[in-house]
Amino acid sequence: MVMSKKRLKERILLELKEQGFKVNPHLRPKRNAKDTYKKIHQKKRLEKLKQHKNTLLRDINLVKKYSIDPESFDPKKIELEIREVKPNSEESKIFFWWNLMWWSLPYDKSIGRQMKFIIWDKYHDAPFGLIGLQSPPLRNAVRDKYLNLNKKNIDFWINQSLYGQRIGALPPYNSLLGGKMVTLALTCNEIRTRYKQKYDEKKTLLSNRKIPSELLFITTTSAFGRSPIYERIKYPDKEKMNDVTFFIGFTSGAGTFHLSEDTYQELLKFVESKGINVKRGYGTGPSRKLKLISKAFELLGIPSFSYHNIKRGFYFIPHVSNIHDIISRGKKPRFFNRPFNKLSEYWKNRWCIPRSERTEEWKKQDIDKFFNQSLKLLSSI
Repeated sequence: MVMSKKRLKERILLELKEQGFKVNPHLRPKRNAKDTYKKIHQKKRLEKLKQHKNTLLRDINLVKKYSIDPESFDPKKIELEIREVKPNSEESKIFFWWNLMWWSLPYDKSIGRQMKFIIWDKYHDAPFGLIGLQSPPLRNAVRDKYLNLNKKNIDFWINQSLYGQRIGALPPYNSLLGGKMVTLALTCNEIRTRYKQKYDEKKTLLSNRKIPSELLFITTTSAFGRSPIYERIKYPDKEKMNDVTFFIGFTSGAGTFHLSEDTYQELLKFVESKGINVKRGYGTGPSRKLKLISKAFELLGIPSFSYHNIKRGFYFIPHVSNIHDIISRGKKPRFFNRPFNKLSEYWKNRWCIPRSERTEEWKKQDIDKFFNQSLKLLSSI
């Protein structure tokens, strides 16, 4: 049964207000503060946790098995490696659990081309951080302006990039500026090599054409504006210090996370009742979900509500030193040579050890308490 226009509109307004949005007449957070943003994301996050509750409860003991023992943890002995996450492996279960439980930003299923990596501390036999990569949106105003892309060439260049959906360090490494290491790892040779192996000779689904299987750059966004884990990171390439990341602006504040899955399904029924095709899935075009929601809001008379107005910081992470010349002048890529072990060594000496000597914050993280809180949360939903 299709919900009436009036009832559906009332439901959306109530849901948004409960999350912490102001509706007068446009949508915006009540306050520009991190706590407010977290509250707004909370409903969607709990929805995802409930959806995967049984899996998360099943694997909690596996994850605890590889947690850090505070008594034996020594930052100076951290020894990192990068592992690609294979389906149905132990790493995939560990990745999935931390991906959902550790971050306040809700998990979304990856789309298109996707690669997942887990950075592992071999000495302590524990997961250090996660890297979740997927196909980027075909159009993004901030990125496209920075690269001077247009309708004719956008799919060619964007299909030689990935978007970082989940990037970050796990406890206690996050207290040792481990996020800087995960960001550095985004530029490592190993990810680029694996990308080339995986997508060599593949055709794009929408235009059915072959595109070079080179990974030229990665982009990502920060949930709460500019993020310290992406800022002020340089690396010595051939004795020259190069910026690893570039902050290139803020997103427009459009998205879909502010609507629950139940409300989204009601919107689809409503749109379909108006004779509009609601086919979804990869291959139906970029940002399909957002377009369907925008159409529904237009029909409901609330077109601006597809903008949640939480503007995310947008970061550009190149794998080449001459990205603008490649795109505008057809130059050959000059790839950085950044082996993961060299990046790891650099991070350890530049950030990890100095941080561990300046503060004992990393000693105070109670991981057992976090697991107990996670178990309590999962049992309550």
